Amino acid sequence: MTKLTHRLARVLETLARALRRYSRDDGKVLILGGVRSGKSHHAERLASRHPHLTYVAPGLPPSAEDPEWAARVAAHRARRPSHWKTVETTDLATVLRTATHPLLIDCLGTWISRVLDEVGAWDQRKGWERRLDDRLEDFLAAWEQADVPVIAVSNEVGSGVVPATVSGRVFRDVLGALNNRVSAVSDRTVLVVAGRMLDLP
Repeated sequence: MTKLTHRLARVLETLARALRRYSRDDGKVLILGGVRSGKSHHAERLASRHPHLTYVAPGLPPSAEDPEWAARVAAHRARRPSHWKTVETTDLATVLRTATHPLLIDCLGTWISRVLDEVGAWDQRKGWERRLDDRLEDFLAAWEQADVPVIAVSNEVGSGVVPATVSGRVFRDVLGALNNRVSAVSDRTVLVVAGRMLDLP
């Protein structure tokens, strides 16, 4: 093989890798990371190449009662391009099923926290486990069926200490199990640590 053909083969291989990655980014992408790891920044950079995008915020709306949370929400809003549409909802399944443009969901951790509240997990209302399972299965089915590019951000909760409270352990276990299942049916899973991105095979 001549130097020229060898160089051409390397260029073609690099192009093929880029095309494979591009097509995976056009599918379903799960981005995991700890608090302040940079996972949302990475998701927003990945999503920014789409000319039309819906940003799905399933967390609690900001309120004067929690200024720290309000400041976090404000920082996220300030980073979003003005042409992005924002939807604030916990009905992720319906959003996934009706989407006509790419989606960025940020994040599954805040969504799970609200869903646990909605199904009565925190006060142990009878039947909360079944109601939770129904919500999760509905979301997972919609995730698999989505025919637009979707990026979901989620907290990696399996590396820290065991939570001291029952509610903390329930949240960790439910979100950890959900992350596993979403990752299994995603085209790409990325772990973000200290601002560095690692593709998980």
